[in-house]
Amino acid sequence: MVGGAFLTSRPPVPRTGSSVGLNMPNTRSEQLFADAQKYIPGGVNSPVRSFRAVGGTPVFIDRGSGAHVWDVDGNEYIDYLGSWGPLVLGHAHPAVVEALKKAAEGGTSFGAPVAQEVELAQLICEAVPSIDAVRLVNSGTEACMSAIRLARAFTGRNKIIKFAGCYHGHADGLLVKAGSGAMTHGIPTSAGVPESYASETLVADFNDLSSVESLFAVHGEDIAGIIVEPVAGNMGVVPAADGFLEGLRRVTSAAGATLIFDEVITGFRVDYRGAQSRFGVTPDLTCLGKIIGGGLPVGAYGGRWEIMEMVAPLGPMYQAGTLSGNPLAVAAGMATLRELQRPGTYDRLEETARRLADGLKGVFARAEVPSSINRVGSMLTGFFTPGPVETLAQVEASDTEAYGRYFHAMLDRGVYLAPSQFEAGFVSLAHTNDDIDRTIAIAESALKAAFEV
Repeated sequence: MVGGAFLTSRPPVPRTGSSVGLNMPNTRSEQLFADAQKYIPGGVNSPVRSFRAVGGTPVFIDRGSGAHVWDVDGNEYIDYLGSWGPLVLGHAHPAVVEALKKAAEGGTSFGAPVAQEVELAQLICEAVPSIDAVRLVNSGTEACMSAIRLARAFTGRNKIIKFAGCYHGHADGLLVKAGSGAMTHGIPTSAGVPESYASETLVADFNDLSSVESLFAVHGEDIAGIIVEPVAGNMGVVPAADGFLEGLRRVTSAAGATLIFDEVITGFRVDYRGAQSRFGVTPDLTCLGKIIGGGLPVGAYGGRWEIMEMVAPLGPMYQAGTLSGNPLAVAAGMATLRELQRPGTYDRLEETARRLADGLKGVFARAEVPSSINRVGSMLTGFFTPGPVETLAQVEASDTEAYGRYFHAMLDRGVYLAPSQFEAGFVSLAHTNDDIDRTIAIAESALKAAFEV
């Protein structure tokens, strides 16, 4: 992540002479990575991309089409990363590309209202029952940061509860026992976050309602709300246990606190109306991102009118953004959401992801490699542990070294997975049965190579 994430990184690469000392890079990706380390910390602009969790050199992507990507050396991969979730239609979907072309021809940004942002806001409010009003922002981090500020403004309280292993962006107060890159790199908190600020974040255990109730028993009068991923996606895919989300709703309602669903990943991914619809639990505020930008930088937070009226210029909670609601992002988002409205869309996603998960379970079982595959809709993670995987402790029991070997065996054979055991994989509408069946066959070959089974 940031700060302490690079305490164990290699020394900076000198900007003179050979980029990699005596060992000249052999591929274009290796050349680019060597050059990148001269100018970018760790050679990447987001930590997980560095491949430190799996070893080796990051693959630099040149282009994508449908469910496939090609790297700068011309190698083709079946892609299960999907830009970490937003590309539910696949790469370079014609409707999204056409919308972007049309939007760009009219101008890329104005810092002023445009008609398209109203249309996207309407689509979101019509889709997600708990959202009466929505504010567009530029990232999931910004959405979660703003929703928490709003929860504090609305309740007049200071403390927020989050869950160990859940990641809600890199805002200071949320980098406390975080997931995603912070977990991948072994730094559950970040350097540079003042203890005084971090102390306002209380940490509970995901899928353990009693840990939440204990915090309310001590701090209840100062807890503004709970922020939670309804399906954890940043310690790998870990679904909420039966009754857990309902329990959070009950506890927050009784205490006069807000319930914030971070649906940056799950929004429009597991259901068109959100994970909250899939699980039948209504939050006070919802954070969105990823899919609502169709692959472009975007985020949003929304909820009941009585809460959203606190946002400036209507109320005293200030939040602003020059590029918020820019024409390119909202055009791509609208094109994506309209495609997702087509009949049978989510049935197709469900069936394709089920086919992949069931096939991989069979491959791992035949190879007798300890594993557990968690799936919710079109997001899934294969953990190298016999499972079940329902808590952070069970996630952390995964064999990360084994995952690294498997990752590279799959990559060498043309399948691109998340370069970390602690991340989600994604199936898109562009994945065909042939893609899935090829992936399953490749997994069998990869396991034999990685584990000599």
